[in-house]
Amino acid sequence: MGLPADQAAAAARELLAGLAAMRGVDAALGLWTKRTVELREAWAAGLPAEAHGVLTGDLGADRAALDAWAAKRTGGLIEQLPLPLTDATELVLASALVLRTEWLRPFEEVPMESEYWRDRDRLGLWRRTALLDRIGVADTPDGHVTELKVLGDTAIDVHLLLGEDRMTPAQVLGAGLGILDRRHPVVPGDRLPYGDPGPGLRVERTRCTSPQPPTLDVTTAAYDISTRHDLLRLHRLFGLTTARDATHGHFSGISPFPLAIDSAEQSTTARFGALGFRAAAVTALGAVAAGLPDLRYVTTTVTARFDRPFAFLALHRHSRLVLAAGWVTEPEPFPDDRD
Repeated sequence: MGLPADQAAAAARELLAGLAAMRGVDAALGLWTKRTVELREAWAAGLPAEAHGVLTGDLGADRAALDAWAAKRTGGLIEQLPLPLTDATELVLASALVLRTEWLRPFEEVPMESEYWRDRDRLGLWRRTALLDRIGVADTPDGHVTELKVLGDTAIDVHLLLGEDRMTPAQVLGAGLGILDRRHPVVPGDRLPYGDPGPGLRVERTRCTSPQPPTLDVTTAAYDISTRHDLLRLHRLFGLTTARDATHGHFSGISPFPLAIDSAEQSTTARFGALGFRAAAVTALGAVAAGLPDLRYVTTTVTARFDRPFAFLALHRHSRLVLAAGWVTEPEPFPDDRD
């Protein structure tokens, strides 16, 4: 955390309190210990109310209690606490974070054709807007990245990021973080040149029969992804290298009982859809030409297609805190039972 040990716990509590105060965000902390583990009073006093439970030694009952906590704290999105439980487990420390938002401007569900995902039709999301600043292109050290901002009603926004074909997931996500902290300037949609100014983008003049404002047509893929991470595989990144050594105890500020990290895992899930359940009908009328249309007006159309793997960053709009991040490789399939 980059903080002295005597300040770290207070900073963590401040972060949890800040998360809990955000609309659309639920954050929780849970601790379970065997009765043989005596917590230091000063540390235990800083735990949230009702955060401390007991490990009974009955693996079945303890497993059920931990899983029930995970399901309750995530609204059922994650049904199991991602941690092996054994007779040697003395302490379990868990955190949960849930984000919920509804789009200020919903999408329409459409079948999505993609050269990359050609195995079957994917569930696409489409919408049209006159707000061209929702799209933009950044020139980053690793390549050009197209950024689409999808605004939510709880001040939680999702930024979709499409990089050049040759860019890796890490490069695209890294570029996205650079965009958020303004290290990589973004050229907004209303200042993009005609042609193909960025990945997945096309800007062109289109003729119309009456004056029309410039429009942004966006097609992206719906996704529902879940994954599990073993944090000990990246123990240096997460500061867990020393704590893995079980030849002597660690975390003396928590308990005089000797403790070492045996496992550290994370389960995560993310769903991006049109906005809940919606029913719709499409009516098509056949028409024949009746004279030539008078296309005397010209407008600008920006077309954006996220039709190959892309990244996303979910952030709190006001604090600019990134709350979730991921890489989409397998969007939702288009349901077979739809006409």
